[in-house]
Parts: sequence; structure tokens; C-alpha cells
Amino acid sequence: MPETRPYQHHYLKAACANCSVLELCLPIGLSSHEVERLDTLIIQRVKVKKGATLYRAGDPLRSLYAVRIGSFKTSMLSVDGREQVTGFQIPGEMLGLDAISDDRHTCSAFALEDSEVCPFNFAQLEKLAQELPSLQHNMNKLLSREIVREHNLLMMMGNMNSDERLAAFLLNLSQRLSVRGYSSRDFVLKMRREEIGSYLGLRLETICRGIAHLRDLELVEISGRNVKVLNLDGLKQLVVGCHRQSPL
Repeated sequence: MPETRPYQHHYLKAACANCSVLELCLPIGLSSHEVERLDTLIIQRVKVKKGATLYRAGDPLRSLYAVRIGSFKTSMLSVDGREQVTGFQIPGEMLGLDAISDDRHTCSAFALEDSEVCPFNFAQLEKLAQELPSLQHNMNKLLSREIVREHNLLMMMGNMNSDERLAAFLLNLSQRLSVRGYSSRDFVLKMRREEIGSYLGLRLETICRGIAHLRDLELVEISGRNVKVLNLDGLKQLVVGCHRQSPL
């Protein structure tokens, strides 16, 4: 399990209009005036050290968090105390949506590396969304995206074998990184193999065998946490029945 110390209190004033992931985040499609109004909700950015928690399961809902730099994982504890990873978040994606239903977080969020988030006070965000239909629309899209992600995860668990699950995971991460201007073929996994296995419902040894199989098929080369996609089209073809990749 990662360390459970709270996030480090390093604050930096931010401006949404100057953010490198503006077009992937909550302000997407908003006018410059609307972005300025949204920007007033962010008193400061927050730096979160690697291994630290941004929030823990059971904490009350105070803010939603936009990942600006770095990456996170969200996880829950099973009844026997084992960690179940529920997602991985990268720049431009939101954390904290799990708490909207009953005002308490159902997951804990851990930084996978030194990271930075923009907190939006949820009560103020809701109030502003009532005044800005475009912002309300974006919030609805975020919630819908979470539902789609859950549905795709359930489909993957029910219909894909272990190699297909691993291929789908790598392909999805490749696509998400590409949208953010990073290489779709050369990237570094910020999460451990055990964490990938937890997310995909696979044992560590199955993940290791799957990596070896993808290498034997000359689709992917994985050395440590460094990933090199050798055949992107072949990786897509391995994901049987998935004609379009949606965010996992």
C-alpha cells in the first residue's frame, strides 16, 4: 500500500486560461469570460508529493480536482483489506466525482508521482454552473464519461481474456497520452504492475505472462516501466470486439 500521509501544502496561484490542459479539462468550450469566472474558484493549485493522498475514502466532499501535472490512482479497500484499484487519472482529468452521490468519497486518491491539481470548491462550482449553462453541460459530460468508463470496464472484465484486457489497457493509455501531445508509442507506466493487475482483475503473474506474450507477438516491448508500442494496429486488432476505444 502507498504511504497515507496527506498531501503536501504547496500552493500556487493558477489561471485556467494559461493552463496547458485547458482544452481537456472542465473549462473546455467555455468563452474567455466564462473561463475567467471559473478561474475565480481556484484560490490556488495544490502540489501532491508521490505516494501522498489527495483525499481518503470517507472524507467529506469539499472539492473536485483537475489534474494539471502528474498522475493519480484511485482505489478502495475490499472487505478483507485488499486494495482494489478503480482508475488512473492523468492531466486534464478530474478527481473526486465519486463523492457527489452522498457527499463522501468512496475511493482514496494517491499521487503516482509528484503531481499538481487545481481544486474547485464543489458548492461554489454548483452555484456557478446554475448561472453558466455551458459549465453545467461540461459537468454533465464529466459524469456521463464516468458512467461510460464503468460500463467499458465491466465489458472488459466480462468479455475479454487476460491478454485482451492488457492490450486494451495499454491502447487506452496510449490514446489518452496522444491526445495530450505525448508519444502514443513510447511512454512510461507510472503505476506498478500489481496496480495494473488490480485494476484489470488479474494476478501479478498473469500480467507478467501477458507482457511476455505481447512481446512474443511483436506488439509491445516493456522493459521495467518503459513501454514501446511496436505495432499499434496489431494491438488494436487484439482487442477483440472493441471497435472503438473509450476512456477506461
